[in-house]
Amino acid sequence: MAESFESARGVILSNVSALDRESIALPLLVGRVLAEDFYAPWDMPRWDNSEMDGFAVRAVDCHVSVQLRIEGYLPAGGSGEGLSVSSGTAIRIMTGAPIPVGCDAIVPFENTESDGETVTLKQPVKSGDYIRCCGSDISAGEVMIPSGTKLRPAEINLLASFSRLDAFVFCCPRVAILSTGDELVAPGEAPAAGQIIDSNSWSLAAAVRELGAVPICLGIARDNRESLAEKIAEGLKADVLLTSAGVSSGDRDLVRDILETAGIQQLFWKVAIKPGGPTAFGLQEGTPVFSLPGNPVSSMIGFEFLVKPALLKMMGYREVIPSLHKATLKAPLRNETEKVRFLRVVAEQTKDGLLAESAGDQNTGILSTMIRANAIAVLPATRSEFSEGEPVDVQLL
Repeated sequence: MAESFESARGVILSNVSALDRESIALPLLVGRVLAEDFYAPWDMPRWDNSEMDGFAVRAVDCHVSVQLRIEGYLPAGGSGEGLSVSSGTAIRIMTGAPIPVGCDAIVPFENTESDGETVTLKQPVKSGDYIRCCGSDISAGEVMIPSGTKLRPAEINLLASFSRLDAFVFCCPRVAILSTGDELVAPGEAPAAGQIIDSNSWSLAAAVRELGAVPICLGIARDNRESLAEKIAEGLKADVLLTSAGVSSGDRDLVRDILETAGIQQLFWKVAIKPGGPTAFGLQEGTPVFSLPGNPVSSMIGFEFLVKPALLKMMGYREVIPSLHKATLKAPLRNETEKVRFLRVVAEQTKDGLLAESAGDQNTGILSTMIRANAIAVLPATRSEFSEGEPVDVQLL
């Protein structure tokens, strides 16, 4: 009996866990997932400083048209030592420079007129104007980047700002990818009558690499026990083994038998979804083994909804199941399968929200529809008719 979609995904996610962590240098951290909570070691800013180029003043001295004597200059990087603002005076100051003694406001240049010796104010001034206070951005000891965060340029900037030269991140899973079938030839080879070019290895490798994991292409295993056993044994040396084809009920679908011989504990071998139904999942001493259908569309959709969440969890992500969005149908859709149905759609963002319509022929042999689609409509197994104007769940690609 086929596993339900929700149950299958639950089984997978309950049987995978984050990989070990490794220390990576700052220039190589972008795109990796942090494996430690990063605490701010000090306040940011570290001192009260000027938010603008302008003049450091005492607010009590300031009213429109007042003229103040310029007593000094404080550049960014200056210490301010020996400088102070007294009654009737101002200090010329640059952005980022520390606030001098006696100052409680900054007046931007554009709100003043100056002859180099004095400065005249053109607008009212309040205490605290244009001063960045110590710790106003980040407090010492605050968790600024929690474990499980994918590091973007913004997080790299923060780490560098606190002088971190490296950080612990989760290791990236090595994913062995194996296509199976006597009918397959590698790209670049001329197919004979009845042969087809292996594309699944390449699309699955691209999907793995797009996540930040490491694909290991094993090539093509032929439909005989020796070839399959050799390739599967090689694949089990990786963190994940991902096979394509050979798990349905055909006479020559030997993958399941060879996996069992190799010691894989099979947890399910069919899922109540379309496309992607003949998907199997098992474990060999903790190593996840996925067997996807050979049909390219089924293989890609199976990866998206069943394999991808597992890889994200292994990479340390906190959120591994992509959010579904509500989209209004521009035309009716049908689910005649009594399974969860994945339909390739084109989604368009409008002022009234997300609109979606079929990307074309939904036959699993039609690759061009997958190319046109930018989202997958997820139709529940409990309904068959979905009307124009009705909202449905879509997962954006």
